[in-house]
Amino acid sequence: MDLTGAVWRTSTRSDNGGSTCVEVATNLPEVVGVRDSKDRQGPVLSFRPAAWAAFTGALVGGRFTADTSNTSRRWAPLRSA
Repeated sequence: MDLTGAVWRTSTRSDNGGSTCVEVATNLPEVVGVRDSKDRQGPVLSFRPAAWAAFTGALVGGRFTADTSNTSRRWAPLRSA
């Protein structure tokens, strides 16, 4: 995956200490990159732009909730009633 020219950004909702941040590059034509802000030379997750849009749309739409019973702070899909 060629990430030449990637412009990485961090959410304004990330904590100030930077301990739980991811960076996202959405300026590339066929891929969205996601990496750990603490390990910028480490691995990068890659998504097709349509898949990334569906994922972020589901987040904004409230389709996921934090599992507060789990100390690892995992996210889980909301279950239908």
